[in-house]
Amino acid sequence: MLDQSDLEINVLEFRQRSFQFDRLVSVGASEYAVFSRTETESESQFRPRLVHLRLVAPRAWVVYDEPNDVLLLSKDGSTLPARLSEPVTEVRAESSEFHEQGIDWRRAEGPGGLLVYAPAELAPEVLSPSGLTRIAGP
Repeated sequence: MLDQSDLEINVLEFRQRSFQFDRLVSVGASEYAVFSRTETESESQFRPRLVHLRLVAPRAWVVYDEPNDVLLLSKDGSTLPARLSEPVTEVRAESSEFHEQGIDWRRAEGPGGLLVYAPAELAPEVLSPSGLTRIAGP
């Protein structure tokens, strides 16, 4: 398992985007790493809005891909997943359920319009109202 300092100095690659480590949170009996990203909703809109994204995964699933100097996610906590090159789409145009890095994911909306990605198998706990509140943070 990576130290918190390793999480802080590296970015996590997910959905062809880079996420910065935000903090560790406990939801239920598990410790999760929370990564964040802010991006513009759409440049084609007259007044594009900022979209705040959070990615939540068990801390033990975060692995360091040393040759590429990036963090990735692996359910076994050691095997580096295949990195795919796919076109980037706007977040709200993506499906709310998808497969990425060997893991099934769900995206849900949290407090204040925050968009949260979580592993589908952990979604009942992580994407619950209380889980979303903890992930949204202070």
